[in-house]
Amino acid sequence: MTGQTILIADDHPLFRSALKQAISGMATYYAVVEAGDFDGVQQAARENPNADLLLLDLAMPGVSGLSGLITLKAEFSSLPIVVISASDDEDTIRRTLALGASGFISKSAGIDELRNGIRTVLSGEIYTPENFEGGEETDPDIADMLERLQTLTPQQSRVLRMLCEGLLNKQIAYELGVSEATVKAHVSAILLKLNVDSRTQAVIQLGKVNMAMVA
Repeated sequence: MTGQTILIADDHPLFRSALKQAISGMATYYAVVEAGDFDGVQQAARENPNADLLLLDLAMPGVSGLSGLITLKAEFSSLPIVVISASDDEDTIRRTLALGASGFISKSAGIDELRNGIRTVLSGEIYTPENFEGGEETDPDIADMLERLQTLTPQQSRVLRMLCEGLLNKQIAYELGVSEATVKAHVSAILLKLNVDSRTQAVIQLGKVNMAMVA
């Protein structure tokens, strides 16, 4: 697709419509591609490799919390992603930025703030709400896990997301179109990178990072 394109990923049609309306009122014209679930946003990003921006909800069918952001940043590293969430506490904003988001906009933001956030990120800057104080991660264990999560490859990120969904190795192998032995190798690499002993511990550790991120 040519021209400037913004991807919208949110499972609520009314909110997607509101975002689209806000974008349509901006001075620059942007083609808008919508997705209502995680598979849809992955497909949209693959079909629009030159997209300028992705507006991403943290929770939608197929994903919950930060695992979706981790997967998307691993696969589409050059695509700026702005998280739009109703969970807009300091920790949530800080962790999304630590995992590579280019900005954070609260779902309670007005249309002017939304447009300002989009313009800021499209200009190459990071956008956060005015009341965001920034600073370092307050929990050292979570800070360590955030760094470890960023070392995962795109395929390892996908496998971790599926582990969190409770899929078995053979189910993951089917979904990814690879052998079960390949999945086992990915799981072993994930455990090593996250410094945990089992897939259950990996899911628990990601769950700790995801706490309070259920918008």
